[in-house]
Amino acid sequence: MAETEANRRGRDGGGGELTVGSHRRGGPVPAAAASATSVGSRSAGRNGWAQPAAPGTAATDPGEADLDPRPDPPARDRYFDTLRAVALVRVVAYHTFGWAWAGMVFPSMGVMFALAGTLMAKSLERPALKVIRGRLRRLLPPFWFWGVFVVVAMLIHDWMPGWQIVYWIVPLGDPPGNAWGEQAWEILWYLRTYLWFVLLSPLLLRVFRLAPVPVLLLSLGPILALHFAWEPPDNRLGSALTDLATFLFCWILGFAHRDGVLRRLRPSAVAALSLAALAYGGWYAFTHQAETGSYDLDDIPLAQAFWSAGFVTLLMYAKDHFRIDFARLTRFRRLDRLVTVFNARAVTIYLWHEIALILAVPLIDRFWNVPAFETYLPLESQWFMFGVGWILIAVFVLLCGWVEDVAGRKRPRLVP
Repeated sequence: MAETEANRRGRDGGGGELTVGSHRRGGPVPAAAASATSVGSRSAGRNGWAQPAAPGTAATDPGEADLDPRPDPPARDRYFDTLRAVALVRVVAYHTFGWAWAGMVFPSMGVMFALAGTLMAKSLERPALKVIRGRLRRLLPPFWFWGVFVVVAMLIHDWMPGWQIVYWIVPLGDPPGNAWGEQAWEILWYLRTYLWFVLLSPLLLRVFRLAPVPVLLLSLGPILALHFAWEPPDNRLGSALTDLATFLFCWILGFAHRDGVLRRLRPSAVAALSLAALAYGGWYAFTHQAETGSYDLDDIPLAQAFWSAGFVTLLMYAKDHFRIDFARLTRFRRLDRLVTVFNARAVTIYLWHEIALILAVPLIDRFWNVPAFETYLPLESQWFMFGVGWILIAVFVLLCGWVEDVAGRKRPRLVP
């Protein structure tokens, strides 16, 4: 597959289910991943999305209605919807341009995991087994559909799979692949992390509600332990433990928002602790560049964990404290429609965005053979590649997005 900057830094992306990932390192999926999951490099991006509810308004979930059918679905929370859409755009931008500073401007994967945590806390008002089964049903079919194309393409390009191919059925570990297809499959770290958070959430939520604030603060402990006390093995287990520890705070922060814990905290305490986390994360990233060659948060889990913790806490606390809901977004119909599509197709965008960027390279190469294109189009610009990538993403949304509808037991649509 074509080589891009994202192949070296793919760990971004983005995410909550589309929380809604990235490359090692970088959500969410992630997507996305996303929701699914919440989605590109180790950020992205891939998972499910929820609807608002008091006291801490929950993120909206386009697939929630099929689990709890109602005649009139509750209004969507446009603040969370907008955050998820921005996270997906940032994941695609990161995988196009490879900006090291992108994660500091907007930590997509932290945002997506926090939104997914909020949704999960809301959903667990129902029986846990039913919720987990619903999450798996909405996440796995789009993953399988996408995976068929990637696996067949790698087989054609001389890949010889072993027993680890089972991770292409249920990604509890990083699915295997060859170097030819690495840029496409490296984003699956977000789906794997999201899936583990879903499975662990009934226990995590129970522990959180025993002592909300202490548990929230202590959720940064695992990443500190993995960094300073015990180095995880360089294998699937080590990768999974590192990712879970990195984004554990953000997931539990979603619990805190849903349960109204954040809303009850003093603004001065939230601001002080959040700024301290940002300061430590930023300081660690800039003072340890020699270890990774960059201050990119996707390559520095400890810095990622603290920067995301501080940044996302401020975002979620601001929603309640300043009563931000972005309700006026509905006045801009085209923009509101775009946000709706991004949320309803978060898993699709996260899974297919890297393939879109890969295909953009040979497509642009063909443009050089057309004199008018060569003269008038900025074919050498990465911004042009970014635009072509989004056109191809839109094509994939039209061709493949219906799988998300089927997985959610809804009538398939070209555009939601």
